[in-house]
Amino acid sequence: MSVQDETPLVKIRNLHFSRGNKVIFDGVDMDIPRRKVTAIMGPSGTGKTTLLKLIGGQLRPEQGTVEVDGEDIHSLNTKALYKLRMRMGMLFQSGALLTDISVFENVAYPLREHTDLSSSMLRKLVLMKLEAVGLRGARDMMPSELSGGMARRVALARAIALDPMMIMYDEPFTGQDPISMGVLVKLIRSLNDAAHISSIVVSHDVQETLEIADQVFVISNGKVVESGSPNELAVSKLDWTQQFVKGLPDGPVPFHYPADDLNEDLLNS
Repeated sequence: MSVQDETPLVKIRNLHFSRGNKVIFDGVDMDIPRRKVTAIMGPSGTGKTTLLKLIGGQLRPEQGTVEVDGEDIHSLNTKALYKLRMRMGMLFQSGALLTDISVFENVAYPLREHTDLSSSMLRKLVLMKLEAVGLRGARDMMPSELSGGMARRVALARAIALDPMMIMYDEPFTGQDPISMGVLVKLIRSLNDAAHISSIVVSHDVQETLEIADQVFVISNGKVVESGSPNELAVSKLDWTQQFVKGLPDGPVPFHYPADDLNEDLLNS
């Protein structure tokens, strides 16, 4: 293993970010390794998608640094940032397919934008990417003709079109039926291993995410609550981690939103 392989692909230090008066991140540190599947987990509204936007340079932190492959993402000029982004694939929560063009053209789009490939070579690459997600036969279909699971897989083929070093997945399992979810779980793991890329999966779907993750960061209230392998989190001593992993309705995250005493509230009505 080379020295570069041992260095984190994404290195986050003392990250601070807020939206208005709401603190999203309060001094977060993370090392996301190369060629692994890293999961970022936590309840809804804890900033998981915001973290992806900070890694991609769409948002700027108030304090702290985010390095991607040794480059401080927020110190880059526009040209350098776009060049680095070409090495990042992104699977959006909605799929975000272009609705007026076919499946083939959706996958071809980044290749047409960023390369000078011949028509023959571009066609071969698009068909290979669609084959990798099991949808080569759907190349002439329009996005409106696809099921939700198929649309997510086409979006994944587009995300790997430029052979990125990293793919970021924003809630890839949301709204999927069990079969589609199983297909996506298998694809994320197999593509990561076959292409020797790095994957960052943002999700609150515990079972599916822990099944494929090598490393997990659990975040809440602006902090990393705990990190480790899925097996390590399964035997965690932290009540918060146990509540999240097991889906318990009450615990450090209370069932009841803070309120005055019920009897007093009833008497005052």
